[in-house]
Amino acid sequence: MRIFSWLYEKVLRWAAHPHAPYYLAGVSFAESSFFPVPPDVMLMSMNLAKPQKAWHFALLTTLCSVLGGIFGYFIGVFFFQIIQPYLAYLGYMDSFHQVESWFRLWGFWVVFIAGFSPIPYKVFTITAGLMRMAFLPFLFASIVSRGLRFFLVSALMLWGGEKLQRGIHRYIDLIGWACVVILFALYLFYHFRG
Repeated sequence: MRIFSWLYEKVLRWAAHPHAPYYLAGVSFAESSFFPVPPDVMLMSMNLAKPQKAWHFALLTTLCSVLGGIFGYFIGVFFFQIIQPYLAYLGYMDSFHQVESWFRLWGFWVVFIAGFSPIPYKVFTITAGLMRMAFLPFLFASIVSRGLRFFLVSALMLWGGEKLQRGIHRYIDLIGWACVVILFALYLFYHFRG
């Protein structure tokens, strides 16, 4: 199934639209909380089309991604309030507290690495809220890691151009399904480990 290719091509079409910066802002926001395609795809295309605005696009992507991360964080906070009684009833609170302490201990670094890596950032923003990570370290990790990531993407596109984008297009379905498998494996690991 080539769902990621379809989404990738749709995002590329958005990049060519006259209102592309608004679409980039929307995709950047949504990817940090629920949308499956990272904004890097659109950012790369827009950098190819207007290299003189590469740093502007990187800043826009960073700011909107961080705002989306804040939204994801509050999804986690809100979601936890709804499911907490069920977790207690089912006897999962001990496991939750173990994961919560791990997340609090390494929270900044978990969010920082996730924000810079190809791992879906939404998983970590929602989990940060769910685990009640302190908001200011979460925000700082998000700003720094997302900024590094998107400014690096812009720098690579200025340097590697269309050849780099063609390589990503060729492997987008493999990358997308690999992320789905990794997320499912992590879910199974945490669900059945204890």
